[in-house]
Amino acid sequence: MRRHLTRALLPLGSALAALPAYAQTATNRPGYWHDDWGGGHMLFGGLMMTLFWGGIILVIFLVVRWMGGGSPHGSTAPTSRNKALGILQERFARGEIDKDEFEERKRLLSD
Repeated sequence: MRRHLTRALLPLGSALAALPAYAQTATNRPGYWHDDWGGGHMLFGGLMMTLFWGGIILVIFLVVRWMGGGSPHGSTAPTSRNKALGILQERFARGEIDKDEFEERKRLLSD
């Protein structure tokens, strides 16, 4: 029985011990003039934290993209087949290869 009574009175004793802390509210303490703001400063802090981490992530993204040589509009470099065909056409135009050789190599490139 005594154990049950102790279990019941222990939380009550803890609550009574905390009462002096509740008796003095923030408005009664000198130097707490900002308590009249109503907690709106908490929203501003969360917004600033979001902007800060968003900026850090953006900087990391841009550095990785810059180091990787990525282009925002996609790759504009010709593919190796198009480049090889261009070289083949130039050689044919300069007369380095004849028509039969040009057609054969063109056919090989298209496969």
